[in-house]
Amino acid sequence: MDVTPILESLNEAQRQAVTSPAKPLLVIAGAGSGKTRVLTHRAAWLIDVEGVSPQSLLAVTFTNKAAAEMRGRIESLLNLPVNHLWIGTFHGLAHRLLRRHWNEAGLPQNFQIIDSDDQLRLIKRMLKNQELDDSHWVPREIQYFINAQKDEGLRAHHLHDEGDPNRRQFIALYADYQEVCDRGGLVDFAELLLRAHELWRDNPALLEHYQRRFQHLMVDEFQDTNAIQYAWLRLLAGENGIPFVVGDDDQSIYRWRGARVEHIFQFQKDFPSASVVKLEQNYRSTATILNAANAVIKNNGSRMGKNLWTDGADGEPIRVYSAYNERDEADFIIGRLRDWSDQGNVRAESAVLYRSNAQSRVLEECLINAGLPYRVYGGLRFFERQEIKDALAYMRLISNRDDDSAFERIVNRPTRGIGARTVETMRAYSRANSCSMWRAAGAVASDELSGRAATAVTGFLNLIERAARDTSNLDLHEQVDHVIHLSGLVDFFKKEKGERGETRIENLEELVSAAKGFTKDPVEEMSEVDAFLSHAALEAGEGQADAWEDCIQLMTMHSAKGLEFPLVFLSGMEDGLFPHQRSIADPSGLEEERRLCYVGITRAKQTLYITHAEQRRMHGTDSYAQASRFINEIPSELIEEIRPRVQVSRPVQTMTRGRGRTAIRPGAEAGVRLGQRVRHGKFGDGVILNCEGQGAHARVEVNFETAGTKWLVLSYANLDLM
Repeated sequence: MDVTPILESLNEAQRQAVTSPAKPLLVIAGAGSGKTRVLTHRAAWLIDVEGVSPQSLLAVTFTNKAAAEMRGRIESLLNLPVNHLWIGTFHGLAHRLLRRHWNEAGLPQNFQIIDSDDQLRLIKRMLKNQELDDSHWVPREIQYFINAQKDEGLRAHHLHDEGDPNRRQFIALYADYQEVCDRGGLVDFAELLLRAHELWRDNPALLEHYQRRFQHLMVDEFQDTNAIQYAWLRLLAGENGIPFVVGDDDQSIYRWRGARVEHIFQFQKDFPSASVVKLEQNYRSTATILNAANAVIKNNGSRMGKNLWTDGADGEPIRVYSAYNERDEADFIIGRLRDWSDQGNVRAESAVLYRSNAQSRVLEECLINAGLPYRVYGGLRFFERQEIKDALAYMRLISNRDDDSAFERIVNRPTRGIGARTVETMRAYSRANSCSMWRAAGAVASDELSGRAATAVTGFLNLIERAARDTSNLDLHEQVDHVIHLSGLVDFFKKEKGERGETRIENLEELVSAAKGFTKDPVEEMSEVDAFLSHAALEAGEGQADAWEDCIQLMTMHSAKGLEFPLVFLSGMEDGLFPHQRSIADPSGLEEERRLCYVGITRAKQTLYITHAEQRRMHGTDSYAQASRFINEIPSELIEEIRPRVQVSRPVQTMTRGRGRTAIRPGAEAGVRLGQRVRHGKFGDGVILNCEGQGAHARVEVNFETAGTKWLVLSYANLDLM
């Protein structure tokens, strides 16, 4: 038999994996090493060479896109249709199984799958029926608890309250929720996996049937499996199954979703006869980029160990830019992106990666000012995010009580007992009397509502009035900070467990920073608050580039996994930001942050920039940080420093304070700080990059957002410090 079509494109390690004997195999596949190729060629080898029936294969991936790609590649290799193969995601295969065996699984034949939003609505309705205060028993927190237990394979009756009354209530709500689902024939995503596991566990004859049928189990992204997924696979494999799992412990970055990198080590214990093959040849990145990634990840202790290499070119050095502040950092990145675009390169082949969603705001603002199209991959632009719209709606209503849109958005957010019926009563009064919802609320609270509804509406009106009084004499950023706390938004999102809640709070804190950095145009005849709200609305209204448009990609490092770009920027590389502050003191958390850095580095194919700022405005205050320890883990011979990491303040001239900003005036002694933002009457806003000389001859180099870099004599420039 001619096996050339299957083997000719494979390297030695890939061939070893594809042609391995029929026993358990763990393939440690480094970034860009061709893991999908190995999986598909293994399937083709088993069917075409080993004579294995296609019916005996089960292949599991983590996305529908990956499943479709695998199916297409196998069809191409074998030149025959493989629609009958069981290839799909964990959820997809579990669903297929439950549809076939609905009766044994204890489900109605026409059971319905509910998504995350449907699940949340069901929980809210359940709380309302039980007359539980959803400001105390937060629906999203309950949803997180239920799904987390199911991911661990636990039902409500398996759990113990440990003497904690809150946990006791959560367990009771889990039991009630499942009863509602069972009664209505509803199955959530986590239930699909748990129910499929229980189906096999509780029906030995059925399990034996599938164990005989699916002798060859192929698993992609094995490092991302959670407890119930691994238990499902382990049960199906039994004593005689032949699992072929492909993963990379160095790319396990979803611990917060329940993924357990430990499964890679557990696999060798559960299958003692398993062999290990390492795919270390990389087909994506230059040798310099790979050497940097290897140097960083080797500092993790809990890993299988491998060393990525390429037979390609060494490539360019990794360029590290030490910015004065986050504005200077963004200006530098946008300048390089503009150069890339001007050289005729495709914008979509460039990406700016960041650890925290909140970092996108300054980048977005600078990209808009530069006229460069962009997309936030896998997420919303800053001013379009739910929590930002919530906070701005409070600011809008405080500024204008007749803003009905703002009123309706926040009247019951966070939840305060103002239900849909009460809101409709206010709407009806508003229509009948041609007045705003605010005025209607005051009227119906005193005349038409009673009991808790009246108290809740009155409480909301008093909250807005109090916020208006408390913030009337505060600076803009202090107003924003006061409102997001007084409104309860910060406390509300703190109750939203996991990465999502933390991200929302970081975004709210970034809104405070945005307010502190905002400067109202003197010609605008409106208050500073209204100018800021208009600015936010216009920024949101700009809209992202269309999906088909050639545009720069912005994304978190988590979102970047599985992608690759010729040009990559890793921004905000500072201790406390990346690695994240909450992970620095936690050894396992720090190792996951380092794996995330490894993923970020290996997204770059040709050119990699790493940027960090000496000073960064966070939570409305200026903070100073050290460059990320991950930068220091990269060998110096692989790095080209674009600017020395120094902090300088040189005496130049005096400054006299005017309204809202500081103006530089000739003739006296004072200081101008590198990284200081300035405004020029002709050139607009910019950042001081350098300064030299003293007295009347002092000059500064300013990088203006629209006019580029210019040297100016301070005596004549009439710069305003911002």
